[in-house]
Amino acid sequence: MSEHEQLSFSTGNEASDDSVVCLGLTFKNDDERREYFREELRKKLPELKQIEGFPIGEDEDIVALSDPPYYTACPNPWIHELTEKTDSTFKNVEPYFSDVSIGKSGAIYNAHSYHTKVPHKAIMKYLLHYTNPGDVVLDVFSGTGMTGVAGYLCGSRKEVESLGFSIDSSDVVSDENHQYRLGKRTVILNDLSPTAALISSNYNREIDTYNFMLESEKLLKDISNMFDKLFTTTDVLNGKQIIGKINYAVWSDNFECPQCNSIFNFFETAVDKNEKKVRDVFNCPVCTAELKKRILNYAYTEEYDEVLKKNIKKASQKLVLINYSYNGKSYNKIPDESDFSLINSIHLLDYDLQIPTSRMIEGDESRRNDKLGMTHTHHYFTKRNLLVISYILDKIKNSPYQSTYLGILRSSLSYSTRMVKVNISRLLNEGGIFSFGAVTGTLYAPSVNGERPVTNAFNSKLKSIVNTIPKDNKNIITNQSALDLRNIESNSIDYIFIDPPFGANLMYSELNYIWESFMNLYTDSTTEAIINNSQKKHLPEYEQLMTGALNELFRVLKPQRWITIEFSNSKSSIWNSIQYSLQKSGFIVANVSALDKKQGSFKTVTSTVAVKQDLVISAYKPSNEDSKNIMLNSNSEESAWLFVNQYLERLPIVLNENNLEFLIPERTPRILFDRMVAYHVQNGLPVPISSGDFQLGISNRYLMRDGMAFLESQVAEYDKTRAKFKEIFQLTLFVSDENSAIEWLRQQLLKTPQTRQDLHTKFMKEIQHLAKHEKLPELDDLLAQNFLRYDNQLEVPSQIVSYFRRNYPDLRGFESNDEKLRQKAMNRWYVPDPNKQADLEKLREKSLLREFNLYVDEMTKSKKKLKEFRTEAIRAGFKKAWSEKDYQTIVDIGNRLPETVIQEDDKLLMYFDNAQIKLGL
Repeated sequence: MSEHEQLSFSTGNEASDDSVVCLGLTFKNDDERREYFREELRKKLPELKQIEGFPIGEDEDIVALSDPPYYTACPNPWIHELTEKTDSTFKNVEPYFSDVSIGKSGAIYNAHSYHTKVPHKAIMKYLLHYTNPGDVVLDVFSGTGMTGVAGYLCGSRKEVESLGFSIDSSDVVSDENHQYRLGKRTVILNDLSPTAALISSNYNREIDTYNFMLESEKLLKDISNMFDKLFTTTDVLNGKQIIGKINYAVWSDNFECPQCNSIFNFFETAVDKNEKKVRDVFNCPVCTAELKKRILNYAYTEEYDEVLKKNIKKASQKLVLINYSYNGKSYNKIPDESDFSLINSIHLLDYDLQIPTSRMIEGDESRRNDKLGMTHTHHYFTKRNLLVISYILDKIKNSPYQSTYLGILRSSLSYSTRMVKVNISRLLNEGGIFSFGAVTGTLYAPSVNGERPVTNAFNSKLKSIVNTIPKDNKNIITNQSALDLRNIESNSIDYIFIDPPFGANLMYSELNYIWESFMNLYTDSTTEAIINNSQKKHLPEYEQLMTGALNELFRVLKPQRWITIEFSNSKSSIWNSIQYSLQKSGFIVANVSALDKKQGSFKTVTSTVAVKQDLVISAYKPSNEDSKNIMLNSNSEESAWLFVNQYLERLPIVLNENNLEFLIPERTPRILFDRMVAYHVQNGLPVPISSGDFQLGISNRYLMRDGMAFLESQVAEYDKTRAKFKEIFQLTLFVSDENSAIEWLRQQLLKTPQTRQDLHTKFMKEIQHLAKHEKLPELDDLLAQNFLRYDNQLEVPSQIVSYFRRNYPDLRGFESNDEKLRQKAMNRWYVPDPNKQADLEKLREKSLLREFNLYVDEMTKSKKKLKEFRTEAIRAGFKKAWSEKDYQTIVDIGNRLPETVIQEDDKLLMYFDNAQIKLGL
């Protein structure tokens, strides 16, 4: 049996007091190890505070929460020592494509909730592909630490086999296309948020589960003895008064009628109990006026806040439904006087507990409930739940498992706050706690919200989480900014996987603020990479922060290694910023793939409007030797071909999925040219070759197959695989501008030479999502400038002949000059051979530059912004100006373009940004 087969999650039945070896030191047990390194951490804190993103809080709270050297609730100073002995063998691989939505379920995935989470099984596929056992992986936006879980489980035979791989006796992992190695990967997990770092530690640290469960049993018993009485209700069943245990309660806001000023309860008035739904329109119970929720004003009440020691004004609520258990059965009841009396008495209780509270910070999200009187963190909980929370925090503060308990408590509160929404239909039909839903990505407090006893939630979550505590997991957790990784050595990381914050999707520091108030540690949001009005961070600031983080990732990654970025955002400007920041940092983008959720497959994306899908960006760090050679040849066109050579080496030779073979767009001349230009501009080098000469050079220097370029060493493998497939499938394109329109036409004509009439209807459907500013040439002009038409020359072009022979059996025996073949080919447009393509490209470039010069002339006569233009003409003009070092023209024209155009076009942004740098702007 392989040693990796032994790897599993702990059952909680083990007792161990064996000695522990850590960083060459031997300790009697884990407690001694922990206390030794905590003392060392205290000594290092003054220096660590110089690192960006150091959490806001007291030193002792940081030390108490940490389990060094593996987990520190601040920048981790032991990363180098924990990884320096790692043996790493270079793994030369191509970009990998996988379904990042796989496996969003299971005990591990559900153990700890968070705003976003990439399933560990999806990440495992990437780790197996890009790394070897023992390699060091980095995730600097780690969230819940799923990358660490994935790295740990790459050593689990059972878990790897569940992904569809087979494993032989030598621990070789195989599928039909690849071979990998079974074994754990070492993962460094970082997040700016103390909350996220805490969750990562719970997923990625081994603890003594036997003693932990002994301590937990006592804690649960104490909680039950102290607080069960606060979660009871009396009722009459079969003529007998009974005491039931509350499973959940439902609260509802009170509102004021705008017509008669009477106060009514929303649940009691707006919910149709027979139809079991909330009415859109309902009547005031006093004056019968027709009402809609959006026109209502909250009814307010004033009460004494014993935590703040003052009277506060808050939106009033009413307890409207209770579900309880008695003798193993559950029942609903409408609250009565005894229930209201219990609630009132709880407000008078004094348990001598320190209830944690903090004023909600300024923010786009965190102050949304000020109008409800929910100004402090303790206002998000009922008083009885607050008492339980405070009691737990007090009991665990000296426990060796404090951080584990804090993680369990945090997960328990997902269904125990005033932000728990209630599904009215489900509540009134089936009932049960599944009628509740945690509000995600916002601090919105619904008008009908559920209350689940923290006692129940904590008990349930503790029992479910204990089985997800790993054995012998030594992943490393650090809490700092991704913009400052000075505690990680340069060129020390074998692979990077990140799921970064995307623009204004989620306000992480604000959403985590409530939980962090319980930890007494808060996120330093100075370098938080988000778009946030309150923090005065907009798209330029977001891009600057992401570029700073990616600069650091480029520094620490070993040359020729890969970075994978999982992406989900609905704004093309954010996607463009990420790609641009990657290139600006020095990474070379090798592929951008979109997950087709309906088909469960990936399509390659070449347009920034296609962002309503989940995307995966694959990029690599070039070797020092490659970069040096290109730099040495930067004054000749040889630098272009040096780049193309090393780029083609990194691309997949074959891309097939579900028994279909797909075109690899990065191997097409147009994309190769774009990548080459981007590399030169981002590195401050002149662009050494025109588009037309590049097209010709590609055909002369490389072997072409299906419109794609291959190195000599690659083409045999492609030909062998290609012979198995009848046809090659094209990428899915989103036509948004002239460039993507040309590429769409190229795909259509490569597959089927067609007449203008054949193309017209389909083309008009494709351009309906065209950008507003885009001045797209007519279809006839696009065809004439980029393709060739057969108009009865003596011989039919070979491209058309090949198509006829593949698809028309009755034409297979004819020569290319046969009259029947010529008639069939008449007026069909086709993709020209490379020589003619180069000539067309040169003519097109001249046309584009003439158009650009018109814009320059227009700029001198008017100070207005350009409203409609050919983006391709702007790109061509910027390229020429860059080659001539005319940076001022680029900046002047760039300033006349709509801001969104620059933000959403990676090529224009690249020229504009670098031109500003050259001019010192």
